[in-house]
Amino acid sequence: MTASEGSTVGGVPTEVITFLSGKGGRSLIIKGGAGTGKTTFGLELLERVGQPNRSYYLSTRIGDEALFRQFPWLRTSEMRTRVLDAAKLFLDAIQASTRSRDIELPEVEQKKVRAGREVLASFGQERGPPTRVDRTHLTALLKRSPMPEVENVYQRIERALPEKSLLVIDSLEGVTHKYGLEMEEFVMALQKDLVEASSTDVVMILEKPEAGGIEYLVDGLISIQREELDERRVRHLRLEKLRATNIGRARYAVTLDGGRFQALGNAAGAPAAATTNSPWKPVADAEKYYSTGVPDFDKLLGGGFRRGSFNAFEVDVNVGVDDYYMLFTPTFLNFLSQGRGIIAVLAAGESPDKLRDTLVRHVSTNQFDTRVRIPDYSANETEEPYILPMGRYGREEAAKAMVAAERAVAGPDRKPFLEYMAFDTFESLMGDQVAIRMYFQGVSRTKHVGNLGIGLLKPGLLVSSEILNMMDSYFRIINIDSATCIYGIRPRTTIYAISPDPEKGAPHATLIPIV
Repeated sequence: MTASEGSTVGGVPTEVITFLSGKGGRSLIIKGGAGTGKTTFGLELLERVGQPNRSYYLSTRIGDEALFRQFPWLRTSEMRTRVLDAAKLFLDAIQASTRSRDIELPEVEQKKVRAGREVLASFGQERGPPTRVDRTHLTALLKRSPMPEVENVYQRIERALPEKSLLVIDSLEGVTHKYGLEMEEFVMALQKDLVEASSTDVVMILEKPEAGGIEYLVDGLISIQREELDERRVRHLRLEKLRATNIGRARYAVTLDGGRFQALGNAAGAPAAATTNSPWKPVADAEKYYSTGVPDFDKLLGGGFRRGSFNAFEVDVNVGVDDYYMLFTPTFLNFLSQGRGIIAVLAAGESPDKLRDTLVRHVSTNQFDTRVRIPDYSANETEEPYILPMGRYGREEAAKAMVAAERAVAGPDRKPFLEYMAFDTFESLMGDQVAIRMYFQGVSRTKHVGNLGIGLLKPGLLVSSEILNMMDSYFRIINIDSATCIYGIRPRTTIYAISPDPEKGAPHATLIPIV
């Protein structure tokens, strides 16, 4: 699978995939405070980057059964073999000591081999992948303290050679505290023996948010932080250093939903385009509700938008039209595909032509042209049947034109329709006081006749507080590390990332809870 920079593969940033997929070994430290998701990230790397029989997760903090309870997806036979409980490795090593060990060269001969390697490497003449794990630095540490589980891991990696292995150690403090080692000397041993001499990728998890000066020893450094945003939990992954790897995007919003680590969002400024042009299949409405066209959003709302409701969406300044249309496009399509119409007063930056191009990929052009009307207050004339050139009308003529538009979108069977209103348009044209009166009349009519109202609020509107008092629901759409997200103020919800449906593709969308 090929992925662009600044995106994800199976929830892991592509920069990290690229970093750990290069030739030779790489070392990576993952740091962060308690509860930030470091362990979950390490396990995700094990599955997404590591290969069966040559990827290992050495846990010094928690036994494998506890891991399986916390992360049930690890119970598959393939993943179980990768999780190495340090306690069990210690017993394995003790038992192995009573049996014959792998035959090793005498120390004098080993020194000769190492010296030869160093000379050849200095001239760039060493050929071929390694076939034995270098134990030079580990041997020096073993003279001070036996480390049977670490020796066991070295042996496993050696058995996999010349193929490249992945080792995840959780945590560095767990090993160094247990054996009274300095963290720097242990990291140096792994770097020299496994990463540089044995082409092994080593990921080390640090239990604290600061690396304490060992950053220079490793090839990569990632930090994970947790913060509160409007009293809601948010996690961020920061790519601080990935040697010889282009970092297209330095920060990702992160969720641990379902015990899986997932970095969210597309590349900055590149929202997902439609991935299918197939006809839209309507999502059925629940009783007394209109479906949003997004099953996850319907569930969040208790069935969808209530019939006769007006719903406000406050859009942050760094959220683009394409971003929030990921949420609105399914609603538009769900209305049109069921023979219902739309009246849309677009915001600055929204284009009637682009809206039409987006929707007619999934409904017929006739459906759009006959059941959609877009009042354009700057236009004096148009050849498009769906555009109302409101600039040519006086007050009375404009009112008549809107009545005619409502009849057109309702159709001969007088079906309810969707009223999409960008509040900034009216405020900029008429001023806040006139706009407020129009909003009040419009919202009241929508609720009375049973239509669906969607109102868009942009930053800096003078009428925002008055409008929100009229609304049945109130959501905010924000950008978190290039991921478009939504959360409810009324009703109160957690934060969700808006994403194209991974199975159906855009314009189908899903909501991923950020937990």
